[in-house]
Amino acid sequence: MITKEKETTVVGKRLNRLDGPEKVTGKFIYGADLDAPGLLHCKVFRSSIPHGRIKRLDISKALAYPGVRTIMTADDIPSNIRHGHTVKDEVVFARDYVRYYGEPIAAIAADTREIGEEALKLIEIEFEELPVINGPEEALKPDAPLLHPDWESYNGNPDVVRYDNVCGHTTINTGDVEKAFAEADYVFEDRFTTHMVHQGYLEARAGMAHVEADGTVVIASSTQFPFGILGNLSDILQLPTSKIRVSSTGVGGGFGGKLDLGVEHFVALLARKTGRPVKYLWDREEEMKAAAPRQEAVLYVKTGVMKDGTITARQAKILFGAGAYTGDSSVICSVGAMLARGAYNIPNYKVDSLAVYTNKANCGAYRGPSAPQTYYAIETHLDKIANELNIDKVEIRQKNGLKDGDLGPTGQVIETVSLQETITKVSEQIGMDQPRPKYTGRGIATAIWTSAGGSSCAYVQLNDDGTVVLITGGKEIGTGAITMGVAQIVAEELGIDITDVRLITGDTHSTPYDFGAQGGRTTFNVGNASRIAAQDAKRQLFVTASEKLNVPVERLELKDKQVYDSQNPTNSINLAEIAADRMWNGGPIIGRGSYIIEPTEYDVNTVKGSLYPVYNFPSFHTQAAEVEIDPDTGEVTVKRYVVAQDVGYAINPDGAEGQMTGGVVQGIGYALSEEIVYKDGVVLNPNMTDFKMPTIMDVPRIETILVESPSTAGPYGAKGVGEAPIILPAAAISNAVADAIGVHIHDLPITAEKVLRAIKEKESKVSTNLG
Repeated sequence: MITKEKETTVVGKRLNRLDGPEKVTGKFIYGADLDAPGLLHCKVFRSSIPHGRIKRLDISKALAYPGVRTIMTADDIPSNIRHGHTVKDEVVFARDYVRYYGEPIAAIAADTREIGEEALKLIEIEFEELPVINGPEEALKPDAPLLHPDWESYNGNPDVVRYDNVCGHTTINTGDVEKAFAEADYVFEDRFTTHMVHQGYLEARAGMAHVEADGTVVIASSTQFPFGILGNLSDILQLPTSKIRVSSTGVGGGFGGKLDLGVEHFVALLARKTGRPVKYLWDREEEMKAAAPRQEAVLYVKTGVMKDGTITARQAKILFGAGAYTGDSSVICSVGAMLARGAYNIPNYKVDSLAVYTNKANCGAYRGPSAPQTYYAIETHLDKIANELNIDKVEIRQKNGLKDGDLGPTGQVIETVSLQETITKVSEQIGMDQPRPKYTGRGIATAIWTSAGGSSCAYVQLNDDGTVVLITGGKEIGTGAITMGVAQIVAEELGIDITDVRLITGDTHSTPYDFGAQGGRTTFNVGNASRIAAQDAKRQLFVTASEKLNVPVERLELKDKQVYDSQNPTNSINLAEIAADRMWNGGPIIGRGSYIIEPTEYDVNTVKGSLYPVYNFPSFHTQAAEVEIDPDTGEVTVKRYVVAQDVGYAINPDGAEGQMTGGVVQGIGYALSEEIVYKDGVVLNPNMTDFKMPTIMDVPRIETILVESPSTAGPYGAKGVGEAPIILPAAAISNAVADAIGVHIHDLPITAEKVLRAIKEKESKVSTNLG
């Protein structure tokens, strides 16, 4: 591991991203740009009700419409085919039942999108409507209908605990919670609710497929996880993975929402049936009612505290609404179980975290899965405790915050802890202890976060002109993790400029495996694999240079595209000469590298049903908000926002700060305005106008503080960066609003209506008490 003190020439520098020129000139290819001769267009007929039995489906009129080439339904798919990452419970087309508003029932291939849209109107369907489960608490009632009566027949990961309407149940139990509650000076309990939100990416899901002469199905799409899509397609198409090729186009934003199938299976099936290329571009309405939004949640928190503010026990129950199918929710409830303890050393801890079927869109991953919901609840809860005990809100966090050597919720040893530094820097910068006007408030929140695991592989090939090609299954999704971070790592290792690095990424036929752009893992995992590959290439370079320069390998050094004798620097040879020589003598230089996070030790007896039982090389974070409330309308304006993030080592400070800024902006939207609004299972606002994402006029300048507490395993000490910024804004803003009006809001989003109601109710109570 290299720390900041060691001189570097490329890593740690504020360099431009490699994909910048193509993007600013409009030459960058996104999924929406895909085209091919003879192209057909896909449109999907979706359910207009949230739950019901299909009594009759008639596609004959639509199939006869001029320009329609084929229509596929459940009758075209073997009844035993189901797909999913952890539980195979999802179908391509609803067969007998629909379970959410927007569920696919049929897919049309037509000459144009317009023809497909007209044909959709001609499909006839009759439903027998069934009772709707509107939320996870309803799903757990004894009289709730089973959304999947055959759940026991579904194949799934054996570690996932499933029963009735529960598609994942993680428990963690350490210490003796009941005894600790009995001995605590105070016990506090709260209930919180959060809502469903879309990831808000600008480019809707898009993809295209064709079938080659040998039967290989080729798909290009805006996916974050080509190899994950490959596995699901193999199940659906009943083909070996060698007969399917998935490549990722440029991705116009993903944030976790494009990890799962969206367009790929439809275009693949239709291309195979028609023998022509087929493209599918979702419209915004489809995105808002049938994508993979963040789960709604109900969170119960109970905490035991001593008079001096020492937290001795916590018990939590979290209900995540998975939607109609499991999706990623069994993993997400596992992560939530870890997070409910917060960034604090709480010796007695018990949590039940459940993923629960509902009659809503199938939920998926969204940047920092489970964290925005969980931290909103526990950090708001902690602020209420501080108020009741008359303890400073910064002090209570410092007092209980994790330190080096403390144990995590499942018994792992927590290392390289920088929590106290982030708390101090943020509280000082925003002036937590400074006076403020009426209806102005400041709130603070802290967190521990993790990076996703999974393996990454990379090749580094030296070209005969001295440039390098990095080949990896990892995918750039707009964060700069590959086009800045990983490219800088390779350039640093090989003594070249970042502009000398060429990229080939995200193609299941031409790049080695990668677990996908998810979980803040790309710079950490792909960076490590690429660094190992670059070091392997460097070793080969030195062997050849040793022969050419007649110098022992151990005396060679590499800098500024030259290999030279450390004892006689004028005796040197440039990379281009070495590469050109190797093309004809011994073959090209190709370095190979792979990396997977080594398992972290933990107490297996503390946890059950978890797919994510430890923090992988955790990072630490503190954020604070200053808000102003209009007492006449309840409108909340965020005036200042400060974020301190432990990045381990900033491979590219601009990239890290950009992720911090973008994540906070998304978090502000989640906290205050964004919501997929359901009524009786139907989405009422399937458009971006009524979804109310914040604009640049709605957010302040985000003040960023980079904290570098190097990881023991990340490249150059780096830790995951991309997800953590979004996990605390709801909590920090919630606490700031409460500081301004004296009332905590227990359900997100914190809209003007809720704030005004809270102000009026408080005033009414005061008036009643005075009377």
